[in-house]
Amino acid sequence: MDSTGKKKPVALTPQERLTVGVSAREELTCTASCVLANQRLLQSNPHATYHTSNKQCLISIGYQIIREKQDKIDLVNIRHIWHTMPFHTAIHGIAMPSSRIPPELVTLLDSFPEPKILLNEDYRILASNSSYRREFGTNGKIEGRYCYELSHHYDKPCDQAGENCPLLGARESGEPRRVLHVHYTSAGREHVEVEVVPVKNKAGNTTYFMETMHALRHAQGGAQDRKLVGYSQPFIRMLELARRVAARESSVLLLGESGTGKELVAQAIHDMSPRADAPFVTVECSGLTETLFESEMFGYEKGAFTGAVGRKIGLVEAAHGGTLFLDEVGDIPLSLQVKLLRLLEAGTYRRIGGVEPLSADFRLVAATHRDLAEMVMEGSFRQDLYFRLNVFPIELPPLRQRLEDLPMLVERLLSRLEPGSKTMLSDEAILILKQHSFPGNVRELRNILERALIMVDGNTILPRHLHFGTMKSGKEASSAATAFDELISLADMEKRYLSWAAKNFSGDRKSLAEKLGMSERTLYRKLNEARQES
Repeated sequence: MDSTGKKKPVALTPQERLTVGVSAREELTCTASCVLANQRLLQSNPHATYHTSNKQCLISIGYQIIREKQDKIDLVNIRHIWHTMPFHTAIHGIAMPSSRIPPELVTLLDSFPEPKILLNEDYRILASNSSYRREFGTNGKIEGRYCYELSHHYDKPCDQAGENCPLLGARESGEPRRVLHVHYTSAGREHVEVEVVPVKNKAGNTTYFMETMHALRHAQGGAQDRKLVGYSQPFIRMLELARRVAARESSVLLLGESGTGKELVAQAIHDMSPRADAPFVTVECSGLTETLFESEMFGYEKGAFTGAVGRKIGLVEAAHGGTLFLDEVGDIPLSLQVKLLRLLEAGTYRRIGGVEPLSADFRLVAATHRDLAEMVMEGSFRQDLYFRLNVFPIELPPLRQRLEDLPMLVERLLSRLEPGSKTMLSDEAILILKQHSFPGNVRELRNILERALIMVDGNTILPRHLHFGTMKSGKEASSAATAFDELISLADMEKRYLSWAAKNFSGDRKSLAEKLGMSERTLYRKLNEARQES
């Protein structure tokens, strides 16, 4: 013992020192920097002792930590087999058992119904609740394993596999982080929202990370035909935005080409929202006349006009407490847009023939394949209505940008077209489909498969059974942008190219301007000039 009564570490014998190849200088007791760097390991693993020098750790298994006081640790029983390894290897090579986690924290963890785990900053699972063990558990032990090993079946952290890692974000910022991932659960591969929250001690230092999983099972209970299908990154990014806004009351504007599944996404937003138990009402805006618009939207009283033999509730009233989906909102005539704006701004309406105003209570989701910003500039869409709708825009990726989802979509569509059938596509047929750019998106894919089912006699669809119609694919159409029969000026070439880009680009004008390296105002001016000359 020293003068203070503390037990000193027992020195290594020369033979022991020779065995592990450490010098007397490396045998020093843990320095303050070593203790602070390894604080979590020392607290959670009392049978591991760390000595360090020149970024090397001297590891001893079976030693007992007597006392920890600030930056000093007293050790006893140090005569054992030692091993020297790099500091980083030592940190990652030793599992921290959950038995050293405060019991009250483990109890709290197990009280939650959602799958939750407690992690250290190196992705190790320290503790898990019963819900997590049901979803991700195996026959082996969960504690001490890596989170990405169980959820992703990866051999490295998800940020190193091209995904956003919420733990990494929470570790760097000290704030909660939330992302959408695809996890392997008890139900197979599922879309799971992962939230990581730093757990801090009284001093404000992060000691653990609590991770919570929320599975996006928005199409359960017999509604599998509404379930969104896809694991590609463009699809995941879109679904993550839909998940985030679902819990809010904000208006949503779905943008994208025809056939990308805007109504399915609108339904998914409703299913994931607090209004999920209330009605989801769709309004087909295309072809609505002024009289039909009012009677369909607001309803009418008995005797309001000839043929009104009874009261009829409108779609706004039918959607009370739920979601009102305006499909192809860009097709609403300019004369009717002011009535829609009045409904959204005031939150009240009257039935045709009615006197008393009625309160509207719905969450608005609108969709269009048109460029509403350009329509505002052209004067065919009200600017005030545009800003009222465009609170939270979500761009739906076309099928050609998520071809890795194609086999899964084919399987789902075939099961819908012929329930119980074992018909499948050959590898050659899948390859042919992947070479097509699908200007009609998923709707076109469904038509191709439906025709193939009619033409095939067996259970395997071959390339000869696929018919793509007369529409050119995107790859063929793109070549037309640079095909010229004569020499033209660079100015004319620019106008022709810009017209082609505006017609074929799936995003909005702002995104197109960024792609082309010019301001949105400049793009609009050049397109206007090209339109006037043509």
